[in-house]
Amino acid sequence: MKVSVVTAVWNREATVGGAIDSVSAQTYPHIEHLVIDGASTDGTLAQVEARRHPGMVVVSERDAGIYDALNKGLAASAGDVVGLLHSDDFFAHAQVIERIAALFADPAVDAVYGDLDYVSASDSTKVIRHWRAGVATPARLARGWMPPHPTLFVRRHVFERHGAYDTSYRIAADYDAVLRWFGTAGITSAYLPEVLVKMRVGGESNASLAKILRKSREDYRALRTNHVGGLATLIAKNLSKLPQFFG
Repeated sequence: MKVSVVTAVWNREATVGGAIDSVSAQTYPHIEHLVIDGASTDGTLAQVEARRHPGMVVVSERDAGIYDALNKGLAASAGDVVGLLHSDDFFAHAQVIERIAALFADPAVDAVYGDLDYVSASDSTKVIRHWRAGVATPARLARGWMPPHPTLFVRRHVFERHGAYDTSYRIAADYDAVLRWFGTAGITSAYLPEVLVKMRVGGESNASLAKILRKSREDYRALRTNHVGGLATLIAKNLSKLPQFFG
């Protein structure tokens, strides 16, 4: 089984090396790593090329935003299973893909996900927030649950049959996709109860108050579009993050 990992590079020269190195360190032998660079001019591409490893494909061209870049990566990928690893994230250990692939050995499993640690941008050993995902159920989805998107791997047929990322969303296309796949499409998932990815704090959706408000508006639109819930679900989704700072 080939596993494709898509990394969208967003001019983060100081951190993209960690993402690439964590893919090249994986023990699973059948990995395709697609690095999608938005025609950067700040030296990032040189750093990417310096870390080129077997199975790595680099695409550098202008795009219309992060979800457009991710869609390009999905379309270009050749794996039976596809996941994302953003340029400021990295796999928690070298056996992550191996353990994910083992769960996909069950042909009934459409998606695999696990837990996520948010870590300090300046010290990746310092955990700021721990996201324990738990098992997916329709009831939890209606209460604002979602899997940590950076840990989510899906079979190719999931986005081929049910669509990839809707680029009309600027911040919440990942939530829309999760609601579509787990809700409307009703895919079968498996939960791997361990930290799979570490994410440096400072993501796009929390960069400013304006973006936080936009994220909430887009989350609400995704909930209504996919007939999963409304305002109560959005409130529950935001409140569910609070325990992640204390455990």
